[in-house]
Amino acid sequence: MEIGEKIKFLRQQNHLTQEELGDRCELSKGFISMLERDQTSPSIATLKDILEALGTNLADFFDDTEQEKVVFGGDDYAVKEDRELQYETCWLIPNAQKNEMEPILVTIAPGGRTYPDNPHEGEEIGYVLSGSIVIHIGKSAYKARKGQSFLIKPDKPHFIANEGDKEAKILWISSPPSF
Repeated sequence: MEIGEKIKFLRQQNHLTQEELGDRCELSKGFISMLERDQTSPSIATLKDILEALGTNLADFFDDTEQEKVVFGGDDYAVKEDRELQYETCWLIPNAQKNEMEPILVTIAPGGRTYPDNPHEGEEIGYVLSGSIVIHIGKSAYKARKGQSFLIKPDKPHFIANEGDKEAKILWISSPPSF
């Protein structure tokens, strides 16, 4: 981003007109306009005055580190559907495999099940958002329904099945990422 563009962004963010910013810095509206269009450059002293009027400083103004994204929505999600096993996996955080945990939303149709997962390190927790499921771990099976949670220590093959007659949705988190 160019200096002028950044100044314009900050000015608009502070709900100031070019004239109001100019008045606060003892500069003309024309100078602010030319500055925002990168048709002139301010001295360091003038830039400091402008930034002070905009509530920032030189260090923060020139800090180009991108803020880490915190909130994610539909455009960020990646979805994979397995028609044969009748389930869908939705990754809720992009590139979550680089984090310490990986949250997914799993939707299983009646009669469907997830792909069997082989033993691996870490732990998996889940919360049943709707429907009911059967968690298969090794040769054991455990039922869970809406409002219940589960913990899997994945030292045995495991998968989740929907043996009910309604769609099941599970918030499932693996640490470290394994999906």
